[in-house]
Amino acid sequence: MSDLGEFIRRQREVQELTLRQLAQMTGISNPYLSQIERGLREPSEKVLEALADNLKLSADVLYEQAGRVRAGDDEGDEADEAGEAVVEAIKADKRLTARQRTALLEIYDAFTGRRRGRKSDDGTASPPSA
Repeated sequence: MSDLGEFIRRQREVQELTLRQLAQMTGISNPYLSQIERGLREPSEKVLEALADNLKLSADVLYEQAGRVRAGDDEGDEADEAGEAVVEAIKADKRLTARQRTALLEIYDAFTGRRRGRKSDDGTASPPSA
């Protein structure tokens, strides 16, 4: 299940909404919302914003969960650049073992919501963090 879908489902359940109720409030079909929650479909920006509004969340929270940057969000570009600098610093630190680098990168990914796959120290692609 995708992080975004799981997050939406949890928020819906916390607010004691059925899938049908949230879908109706958002203006989407039950199957479409179900597919979003199960990680089978990626919602459009319009749907993300409608979900955020109906779940009484900031749209930025859902964008972050989706690993997206809102259109026109210059801060996202700066954060991406800063994030890349952190990743490169971790990779370049010779005091760390390969295992420590991997652990730090996974922790950094978890805290920052980075969803991209990256090359591991041996040059192979590692899966995106969950």
